[in-house]
Amino acid sequence: MSENLERIVTAVCESFGNDRTRMMDIVRELQETQRHISDDAMDLIARQVGTYRVEVESVVSFYTFLSKKQKGNIVIRLCDDIIDRMYGFERLKQTFCDALGIEVGETTADGLITLETTPCIGMCDQAPAIMVNDEIFTELSRDAAIDIIDQLKAGVAPERLLRKLGDGNNSCPLVSAAVSNNIRRRGEVIFAPLECGRSLKKALAMSPNEVIRDVKTARLRGRGGAGFPTGMKWDFTRAATGEKKYVVCNADEGEPGTFKDRVILTERPELLIEGMAIAGYAIGAQEGIIYLRAEYAYLRPFLEDVLQKARNMNMLGSGVMGKQDFDFDIRIQMGAGAYVCGEETALISSCEGLRGDPKNRPPFPAQKGYLNCPTSVNNVETFCCVARIVDQGAGWFSQIGSKGSTGTKLLSIGGDIRRPGVYEVPFGITMREVLDMAGGENAAAVQVGGPSGQLIGPDMYDRIICYDDLATGGALMVFGPERDLLQVVEYFMDFFIEESCGYCTPCRVGNVLLKDRLDKIIHGKGEPSDLVYLEELGTSVKATSRCGLGQTSPNPILSSLKNFHALYLAKVKEDQPFQPTFDIHQALGTAKEIAGRPSMHFAE
Repeated sequence: MSENLERIVTAVCESFGNDRTRMMDIVRELQETQRHISDDAMDLIARQVGTYRVEVESVVSFYTFLSKKQKGNIVIRLCDDIIDRMYGFERLKQTFCDALGIEVGETTADGLITLETTPCIGMCDQAPAIMVNDEIFTELSRDAAIDIIDQLKAGVAPERLLRKLGDGNNSCPLVSAAVSNNIRRRGEVIFAPLECGRSLKKALAMSPNEVIRDVKTARLRGRGGAGFPTGMKWDFTRAATGEKKYVVCNADEGEPGTFKDRVILTERPELLIEGMAIAGYAIGAQEGIIYLRAEYAYLRPFLEDVLQKARNMNMLGSGVMGKQDFDFDIRIQMGAGAYVCGEETALISSCEGLRGDPKNRPPFPAQKGYLNCPTSVNNVETFCCVARIVDQGAGWFSQIGSKGSTGTKLLSIGGDIRRPGVYEVPFGITMREVLDMAGGENAAAVQVGGPSGQLIGPDMYDRIICYDDLATGGALMVFGPERDLLQVVEYFMDFFIEESCGYCTPCRVGNVLLKDRLDKIIHGKGEPSDLVYLEELGTSVKATSRCGLGQTSPNPILSSLKNFHALYLAKVKEDQPFQPTFDIHQALGTAKEIAGRPSMHFAE
């Protein structure tokens, strides 16, 4: 163990107060500076923060952006989601492999560049996309990929690579990203003009109970996908017993096909901050946490600057907006690559410096959440809606949308459409209207709500986008007539198998069994009983899994089996003398060699 490593680890741990609960920050910083977290480093961390070595290693081994193995100074991550596959992922991957002389998962001989793939990085409206360290590059061509490699080999730092900057705050010096917002439709809630501080000032002129009452009256439901009433969640949290309470913003937008929160974080972070401060006042919290996914690390300097400006305006800190008995501040907690952390209890585990394992419920986060304190976890879009409700009034908000789903909804739309991007639409709009708006009139299918949602066809396009019909956290993936929908389903199942935390058997094993039977059908070896098997096993996995990941992971198979049953029937074979997986000619191979002749009963 080198003295230099000990000095580095000690300094990093001390910068976070030797606090075990800040483990994510400690290991992320060491990964960034040392390009890996060695066995010796883990021993030192455990000793410095007063925990066990196994706890440190459990964190390092859980998150995909952390590694015990030395990586290159530059890590290129190719986005491997279904939309990127539709727009040239395989060709792009081969270009990088050829240019670097390595395969995915390898590092160049000089130790400079590591090539990896990663699931959706939130750029499905501008695929194919990659990350070079924390820098984002979108709509990549083969020539652009080769140019990036040439610049990196010439010693150009990732943040100085030549690229065209995106619109809005993407071109801000603190962001400098080649990312486009692609805001196609601005509604009256999220993307309306903003006067900073007005909503918060109005909230502080009310009592906390009055704020919660207004949120309830507006009938606001969580925008992350589950749709739980926000006012009710805040009421539970405020009433819960505990000296400290916390507000947590779930900005771990990991659902493939979803990117609307990325645009809010880029263009409306002030609205988010006001919503979180209002939540803090309403439930009696003094601290808020924004859990920001690792793929959006390029936004962190910008967001930290926005937070500091809010402090300067007295919208955060001590005596917020002159309210002497209300102190509230926000910190950013970075993730490290784990889809399951989009589930609120897994996200809380990660904030506590642990593996992103979901927690058993009850107790619910409103009772015992972050550090066992009452905690309200809400989505980015939800907090923004709260700020508008307080500013414009509950009546104004409740008149937008439909009876059971008030307000607007941001939709991230990608795939086989002419105008991919973010659309702010009122709840109650039909899928057909959305497709017409986005240029997807010829859509053969739409995946609603990401892989964990449902796959629908043209006969269902008159259904309504709302919590009582087509519920969605925001993702719509559109597939044209030329797409093989069973291959899409197969990709989604691969994704869930990879992203499962592995804690419970139904999810860990059940999804593998579902995928194996699906593969059998896709390869023409299925039989009618396999369709029954898929439905029964999928239903069991949903009913018995521990958290939301396992409870929704069979949806790609179950919804496609229901809505595109003919695709499955076309693949299965009936009335066969042998099991479809049994090859009689292969089984007779040795016997035919011995006899020196073909079988008289089974012709080739």
